[in-house]
Amino acid sequence: MSKDALRRNMAVFSMSVVNQLTELTPRQIRYYETHGLIKPERTSGNKRLFSMNDLDRLLEIKHLLEKGFNLKAIKQILMNDDSHLSNEEIALRKHVIVEATQKPQQEAIPLNRGDLSRFIK
Repeated sequence: MSKDALRRNMAVFSMSVVNQLTELTPRQIRYYETHGLIKPERTSGNKRLFSMNDLDRLLEIKHLLEKGFNLKAIKQILMNDDSHLSNEEIALRKHVIVEATQKPQQEAIPLNRGDLSRFIK
C-alpha cells in the first residue's frame, strides 16, 4: 500500500471535526453508518474515528442527496449494485449521474429532501 493510500485510510477525525467539515449532523452520519455506507473505526472507548476516505464518502452522499437521489439509490450507486438492472437502465443511470454532477450548484435541491426517504418504505 502506498504512503498516500495509507494516509487516506488512517482514521484520525472525530465526529465533531467530521460534522464541521461535511456540515452533516452527527445523527445523519450515524444513520449512514447504520446503513453500511461508511465504516468508521472505533477507539477502545467506542468513539468513532473517520479517515479521509470516510470524509470523501460522506461528501459524495451529501452531494447526491442535494441532487435529489434517495438513500436507496445512493446505496446502489456507491456499492455499484447494477445486478438487477437491464443494460438500458445501467446506461440511463450513468447518464443521469453524469448530468447531475455537471449541473451548476444553483440548481441543487435542498438537503432536507433526501432525509425523508428513510421514513418511506
